[in-house]
Amino acid sequence: MKHLIYSLFIVTLFMACNTSPETTDSVNSGDSEELARLRSEVRDLENKLVEKDSVLNESIMLFNEIEENLAKINLKEDEIRFRSNDIELAEDGKQWILQEIENINYLREENQKKVGELNKQLANKNVEISELKILVSNLMNKIEVQEEEIEMLRVELSDLDKEYVELLEAYQEQSQIAAETIRELNTVYYAYGSEKELIENGVIVKEGRFLMRKTELRGDLNDEYFTQIDLTKKDKIEIVGKKVKFITDHPSSSYEIISEGQNHTIQINDPKTFWKVSKYLVVVVD
Repeated sequence: MKHLIYSLFIVTLFMACNTSPETTDSVNSGDSEELARLRSEVRDLENKLVEKDSVLNESIMLFNEIEENLAKINLKEDEIRFRSNDIELAEDGKQWILQEIENINYLREENQKKVGELNKQLANKNVEISELKILVSNLMNKIEVQEEEIEMLRVELSDLDKEYVELLEAYQEQSQIAAETIRELNTVYYAYGSEKELIENGVIVKEGRFLMRKTELRGDLNDEYFTQIDLTKKDKIEIVGKKVKFITDHPSSSYEIISEGQNHTIQINDPKTFWKVSKYLVVVVD
């Protein structure tokens, strides 16, 4: 029996010693690939958690600011209702109410901007947070309810004194006009293409004769050929072509051109100065 056990031990040892290196390498290689895959998954999860935390932190900050504005508006509504119930409301009291109405409108505008920032932020982030969607939905419901309350206050003031409503509506109208004016002031246009293309599309024209000929904007240029942008939001314009030549005047200190082969980026470092001479940028490329 002892001889049989000893023989089996020798055979096992012999088989272990003769295991091919290729087999061992194959096993080790498989383990390494699996380990690398697991590490990669862990890194992806860590990145997603970091991004999710970042989105939550930024969103919560905006939520708090919006909620704070909503609370201020509610407080001002209550104060206006309380003061407006005074039958013998003095002139300074009326002025106070009108000022508070303006303050409410300012807070409403601030909330609209912050809600826009919040929606933009969530749209730009590749993160799905169901709790965040619920918070946004609840927040929008609060804003909608508050807008209804403000409308009710407007009706109440209308019954009390038409002057309040007229001034409120005038203020809102002026705010809208001011916003449209700002948008118009910040709207600029650019177009680029070959000289032939720009001439054919009613953007530029060549004036003069022979050596005195020069290229300039048409007096009745074709606005539809231009791309419209907001100078406060876009400071880079991408151009493709061998060579870049400006037709319109823009101070050289206000921009720089970064080129990589035929791809050119007009980096506008000082938008107000760049667009001061002309609200149109026309570039000829070869």
